[in-house]
Amino acid sequence: MICWRASNLLEYWELMDQYLDIFMSYLIVEKGLSTNTIEAYGRDLRRYLDYLEKNGAAAVDGISQTQVLDFLGALKEAGLSPRSRARFLSSIRGFHRFLMDEKYSAIDPTLLLESPRTIRSLPRLLSTQEVESLLAAPCGSEPLALRDRAMFEVLYATGLRVSELVGLRLSDINRDIGCLSTLGKGSKQRLVPLGEVAMCALEEYLADGRAQLKPATDCQYLFLNRRGSSLSRQGFWKILKGAALKSGIGCAIYPHMLRHSFATHLLENGADLRAVQVMLGHADIATTQIYTHVIRERLKQVHQQFHPRG
Repeated sequence: MICWRASNLLEYWELMDQYLDIFMSYLIVEKGLSTNTIEAYGRDLRRYLDYLEKNGAAAVDGISQTQVLDFLGALKEAGLSPRSRARFLSSIRGFHRFLMDEKYSAIDPTLLLESPRTIRSLPRLLSTQEVESLLAAPCGSEPLALRDRAMFEVLYATGLRVSELVGLRLSDINRDIGCLSTLGKGSKQRLVPLGEVAMCALEEYLADGRAQLKPATDCQYLFLNRRGSSLSRQGFWKILKGAALKSGIGCAIYPHMLRHSFATHLLENGADLRAVQVMLGHADIATTQIYTHVIRERLKQVHQQFHPRG
C-alpha cells in the first residue's frame, strides 16, 4: 500500500498521480467501463487535481469539502452546465470513495455534497418520415453506398450506440436468426434483433461491398472505411451528416438521434418498456422512461395544434 504522508509538495503530487493511475486501472480492470467513459473520468480528475495543486491542497486527507465546492464553483464560473458539473462531481466522488476503500485516505470530502440540480432535457429525435429520407440517402451499388445503407439500417433497427456500431465484428452477426451481439457499457453483452430490412441491407453489403473495400486478412471489423480498416466514430458522424444534408433534413443531426428515434418509435407503436430497456442496454429502466416523456410531449403538441380548444 502506498503511504500518503509525503515529505514535500512535489512528492505529494507525484503520489496523487499514482493514486489516479491506480484508480484508472481499477475502472478498466475491475469495473470494465468503456474507453469513452474511462477517458472522461481521466479528463475530469486531471482537471480536479490540477485545481487542487494550484490552490494549496497539501495532503489527500487534507482535501476539504470547501475545496471541492470551490472547484465546482470555478466550473460554474467557467460556464459549465449543471449536467457537466454533476458529471465532474460523480467522477470526484468515485475517486474519493476508492481512496477510502483502499485505505489511502481516511476521509471523503464529497460525502455530504449534493449534485448540481439538472433539468433533464428531452432527447431530440427524427420523425418516421425523416428517418425514411435518411435511410434512402445512400443510393447506388458502390461499396461505400452499400456500407452506408447497411450502417444506417442497422443503427435504426437496433438502437446501438455509435461506438457499438463501429465496434461490431463479423462474428457478432448471427445471420441464421437475424440478430447481432454487442458489448455495451460496463462490458455487458446483449442480443438485439436486426429485422428483415436491416438484415437484407447487411447481406447485400457483405456480398457485394465489404470485399471491395479490400480489408486486411486479419481485419474482423464489420464496417470498414475506404482504406479497408475499421471505421471510427468520427468517420461515421461525417458520413451521417453528409447523408442528412443529402436527404434534406433541416435540423442538425448526430448519431444518438437514431438511437432516440429507435426507442421512441418502438414505444409509439406499442412496444413494452422493459423490452426496449433490454434492447437499449439500459441498466436502469428510469433511463428508458425518458422516451415515454417524449411521447407525452408530442401528444400535447398534436392536441394543441389540432384540437379546437387546444
